[in-house]
Amino acid sequence: MIQIVFNNAPWNKAAAFYLRTLVFVQEQGISLKSEFDDLDIDSTFYLVIYHDKSPVGTIRYQQDDETTLRPDRLCVHKMMRNQGLGRRLILELEQIGKKQHCTLSRVHGEKQAIGFYQKLGYQVVSDEFIEDGIICVLLEKELN
Repeated sequence: MIQIVFNNAPWNKAAAFYLRTLVFVQEQGISLKSEFDDLDIDSTFYLVIYHDKSPVGTIRYQQDDETTLRPDRLCVHKMMRNQGLGRRLILELEQIGKKQHCTLSRVHGEKQAIGFYQKLGYQVVSDEFIEDGIICVLLEKELN
């Protein structure tokens, strides 16, 4: 059974941090200090997908300004990839952003994920840059 939770409750935040530690720190070698930054505060909301009560995907909610959503720290458990969970996380977060009056979504996407974001309607709007030691680009999508 799939359950989607969006809140800033400590237990949901712990699930998001667990997944981020597995994917970003252990798999990709990002330092804990870089991964868990000053945006991970008590008021930050996380969208987490649970499968049979276990966290399998997460994304951090933030806004750059009143009308710009910035999906951040998207990751899916290694055993659950290629099942549409990343897509579902982005689309769910976009719907939440729209309810908050966001009209634009802006993502710092890893170079290897450009195709994923393009399939969801995002367009590359920057040259490559390095973020946390990983090659990234800025992608944007109008939210209608």
